[in-house]
Amino acid sequence: MSNQESPIKRFENFFEGFMFWSRWVQAPLYTGLIISSFFYLYKFFQELLHIIQHTVDFHETEMMLGVLSLVDISMVMNLVVMVTIGGYSIFTSRIDVDMHDDKPLWLEDLDAGQLKIKLATSLASISGVQLLKTFIDYREAVEKTSSEGIVMEIVIHMVFITSALLLAQTEKITHSYKHGAHAEPASSDSSKEH
Repeated sequence: MSNQESPIKRFENFFEGFMFWSRWVQAPLYTGLIISSFFYLYKFFQELLHIIQHTVDFHETEMMLGVLSLVDISMVMNLVVMVTIGGYSIFTSRIDVDMHDDKPLWLEDLDAGQLKIKLATSLASISGVQLLKTFIDYREAVEKTSSEGIVMEIVIHMVFITSALLLAQTEKITHSYKHGAHAEPASSDSSKEH
């Protein structure tokens, strides 16, 4: 048997290498998210400046809605950071920040399932802030969208919460199945000793 690889094996190695390299196609997407976050940062300061300029004129409800808009923007930014850093480190290339003092806690043992749960709960939180803004200014919301529109907002929020709960439950079942599979051999070995 010769040491030279067959053409099929060489093609297979090349194709597998190409497939593995293709994960880098996502890198420009994450770069685009980072760039878009700078534009969103501009919107944050634009809203903050608006609040500062009208602090004296604003009624308490208007001030609360302005602050909730800032909270909303910051939560969307958190979502972008999670997608960018989490997605890159899970699907493209590991980020070597294990020894870094500022490593975020949510990066500890992050996998694709946990990232989905974090994203789903973030979406539910953002939807909750939007719903709170609607409830605070209920009369104006009814004039703009009608009560059916408000009911749809509630339904959408409940869909986000339900999907986050289902994802968390699925992840819990998956992890307990994995840990149960690892635990069985150890317990069977100990029963053989007795």
